Amino acid sequence: MLPRRAVGMDYYGLMLHILRILAACLPGALAAGSSLAAPLATQPSPAAPDGLAASTPIAPALLDATLFYEILLGEIVTREGDIASGYALLLEAARRSNDERLFQRATDIALQARAGDQALAAAQAWKQAQPRSIDANRYLLQILIALNRVDDIPAPLREMLDNAPEADKPGLLLAVPQLLRRVPDKAQAARMLEAALAPELNAQGAAAAAAWTAVGRLRLQAQDNSAALEAARKGQAAQLQADGPAVLALELMETGTASAEELITAYLQHQPSPELRMAYARLLLEQQRYPEARIQLKAVTTEKPDLPQAWLAQAALQAQDNQYEAAESSLAELVRRVRSLPDSDAHRASLNQAYLLYAQMAEKRGDFAGAEQWLQRIDAGQELFSAQTRRASLLARQGKLKEARALLQSLPANSDESRRLNQQAEVQVLRDVRAYREAYALQEKLVATYPDDDDLEYELAMLADRLGRYDQMERMLRKVIARNPSYHHALNALGYSLADRRLKLDEAKLLIERALSLAPNDPYITDSLGWVEYRQGNLSQARQLLERAYRLRPDVEIAAHLGEVLWVLGEKEAARAIWKEHVRGSADNEVLRETLKRLGARL
Repeated sequence: MLPRRAVGMDYYGLMLHILRILAACLPGALAAGSSLAAPLATQPSPAAPDGLAASTPIAPALLDATLFYEILLGEIVTREGDIASGYALLLEAARRSNDERLFQRATDIALQARAGDQALAAAQAWKQAQPRSIDANRYLLQILIALNRVDDIPAPLREMLDNAPEADKPGLLLAVPQLLRRVPDKAQAARMLEAALAPELNAQGAAAAAAWTAVGRLRLQAQDNSAALEAARKGQAAQLQADGPAVLALELMETGTASAEELITAYLQHQPSPELRMAYARLLLEQQRYPEARIQLKAVTTEKPDLPQAWLAQAALQAQDNQYEAAESSLAELVRRVRSLPDSDAHRASLNQAYLLYAQMAEKRGDFAGAEQWLQRIDAGQELFSAQTRRASLLARQGKLKEARALLQSLPANSDESRRLNQQAEVQVLRDVRAYREAYALQEKLVATYPDDDDLEYELAMLADRLGRYDQMERMLRKVIARNPSYHHALNALGYSLADRRLKLDEAKLLIERALSLAPNDPYITDSLGWVEYRQGNLSQARQLLERAYRLRPDVEIAAHLGEVLWVLGEKEAARAIWKEHVRGSADNEVLRETLKRLGARL
């Protein structure tokens, strides 16, 4: 259904006067048009937009018995369900009176009945009677879009832009793709828009940048990424510091158009919006480009220190790198600044997320009491479920596995999705304490309930690996890959498992290279490729890949692999230095412990 503006109080006020007089004068009211002149003449017209004439009120002389009868009868039959007759009566009254309120009412009746052709006829009649009416033009434009009359859209769209103040044009232009979202043929819409916006596209400045952004967004919706990138480039050339082309470039990056990043880099050199820089940092995090994300987050916290999500993302990245003091400093700054801001759901959510991260770091250090104190601060919001799962993890790590599972099983489960989340949380707790058999049994039930879910099958395969059931693991991973050839986690896991067991090394390398082509910045896949090179005896290539993976993510298992390669190369002190960085916080890591034991390395 088309978006509508509610009928204004002026129109219903007019009807109220009519009904009051009718109640007082029946049965002679229909013959007493002149008696209605005074009260109707006092009704105010709708406020006129700046620079445009106000709507013409119904003149007392025009409100004769026939007009009154058409309005009243039109409303009565409409309320009784005879929409067609009500529409016809009110449209005729609008034409005879030239009153904008009646045109709008007739159009709204057709829209409510989903009668597109009748709505279009009413809007066209309204536009013909009131050529300078902004509302008539807006209705006409929206109806044409809804009816997919793409070739008829440019005229009212052009009028809307030409009548807008110059300062408002960029905002209107950026909103156009949303207006056209219902047009099925996005390529046709993009061509139409490019022709309609020729004056802006051939100019310079903010309006030109916004126009190219609008065209580019429709091209992107039509899946023409190269043309969308061209539009983004032209938009940035029109105004380098404009946000629109940079936002479009971010959207293109998300779809895999890597060359769009040069536009973002150029934009960031000229007083960028902190919010847009934050969006870029989030994208870098999603792409696991952690060093670059750190730089952007540092810039955001400097440029706009009151942006809580920047501090939170920076803290999470620091905690991921085991920089707990730096992470706690970032969280403390977040808490201090949020408490100085007005209370809101978003700010409370930021605090809850900070408390969760505090608790995770305390848990990792073995400070279970401290972790529980942080969790107790979370008593509402979406983070409450995460707090309960962290509590279960704390119980399990203290040997209270039965209580941990009971806590998770007691959580509300009012839908299939909530039940699934609860069970997945229980599986994770079991994994954390190496109760792999119990975790496998529960995960197997989840897979039976959702047999086509690649993520669940993948997790079951990883548990089979933990149990040494390699044939089962391989069968499940190959099943996921056959069903979803671009599932890079499965490709990587199968390749790594084969390499780790010194099996089918050529196939293992091919699998991992396929995974890396799908996720080129994933440090874990880079680690896997380094590991297969090591297994094949290519120590130099292995070292380069593992050092790159470790720079991207200084993870304990990547450190174990890199340390082993350095050890074999004879650089034992360098290997020990890397291992020592992780022994204190991850001494119980199975990969690290097995590596040190197998190599006979003492730290």
